Amino acid sequence: MDDLRPVLEQIETEKGIPSGELLEMVEGALTSAFRKHDSDRGLNYRAKIDAESGKIRVFVDKEVVTTVSDDAREIEKTEALQIDPAVVVGDTVKVEIDADRFGRIAAQTARQIIVQKMRENERENIFQEFEKKQGKIVTGTVYRFANGACILEIGRAEAIMPEREQMRNEKLFRGQTLKVYIVEVLPGARGPRILVSRTHPGLVSGLLRLEVPEIAEGVVEIVKIVRDPGVRCKVAVRSTNSRVDPIGACVGINGVRVQSVINELSGERMDLIKYSDNVKEYLSNSLSPATVKEVVIVDELNKEARIVVAEDMLSLAIGKNGQNVRLAARITKWHIDIQSESQMKLLEKENFEKNYTDILNLPGVGEVTARLLTESGFDSISKLASSDPAALAVVEGIGEKTAEKIIAAAKEAVEGEE
Repeated sequence: MDDLRPVLEQIETEKGIPSGELLEMVEGALTSAFRKHDSDRGLNYRAKIDAESGKIRVFVDKEVVTTVSDDAREIEKTEALQIDPAVVVGDTVKVEIDADRFGRIAAQTARQIIVQKMRENERENIFQEFEKKQGKIVTGTVYRFANGACILEIGRAEAIMPEREQMRNEKLFRGQTLKVYIVEVLPGARGPRILVSRTHPGLVSGLLRLEVPEIAEGVVEIVKIVRDPGVRCKVAVRSTNSRVDPIGACVGINGVRVQSVINELSGERMDLIKYSDNVKEYLSNSLSPATVKEVVIVDELNKEARIVVAEDMLSLAIGKNGQNVRLAARITKWHIDIQSESQMKLLEKENFEKNYTDILNLPGVGEVTARLLTESGFDSISKLASSDPAALAVVEGIGEKTAEKIIAAAKEAVEGEE
């Protein structure tokens, strides 16, 4: 058979497979081809390639016997001793045979298996290459469309972007170049299955990392990103260096940094929010670009807050179709109720009157006492029930004994509600 060195050297150069691994792979392929070609005889062949000459050598297992009755499977002891001086009758030795006897069919089969092995190796290399890129941004070219999905060429591989991972306001076309986020890389029979996205928050994070050196260096951290893909997103950032403004670093001079990201996202608006461990401050920041007047924590356990804004800020704070407040709620993980100043005053008045009425209905409490209690901060039955008589007695016109009676009545009312 022909010298395989030129073929092996070419494969090694083009595919980047180490020579030792390549030799082992080809030897295995040739062995399979020879066994398949001679399968009816059931002989155990083994192919070896001479590393120096590139020639194929073929060996077959034969049993050492005294007298040969089956030349294909047996070898006389005297002949076997020339191969291995330590053999005894009953041992098995590998006997070299003429490789040319397998002819063209065996050679063709060997080539087919070699090609198959090369493809498998290439698929594995591509899988390993892109597995390392999972969670990162790559640039791809739109190649075709199938059942709503967009197929992109990314280097040596194809990636799929399902309809759910596409931005609804983008019009994709063949030949278009896009930056995408690699969500998942899975092995497949025809090559790796690479799932990419334009809607994943990781795309925004990766683009900011590319544009903002302070993020890449870890000086500015991205805490969280929420998106209405293609329309608007909110990005909470913080600085690990008190001298670096995280918002300013992301915006850049004349807004050039953030604008580059927005352009790549087809105009998706971006609200950069300064993260804070102070809940009220973070809630206030989350409604950017609206300015907040006051943040009231309604229920800390269930994360419910009421946020007050000026009349002219109400529509901006809520956003089109509630988009701004919805994204703010997602990024803070709080339930947010937005009120204008006039709405808040009306609500406070309604609450005051309700609480006043509830307190007035307590036994022994008149109009003057009810109003004094409410104005002094004891503005609910539950607050009265949990009050200390001495604290309540400070209110004008209420002695300690009266305070005890009011507290007892309040506790009874609370128990009655339960």
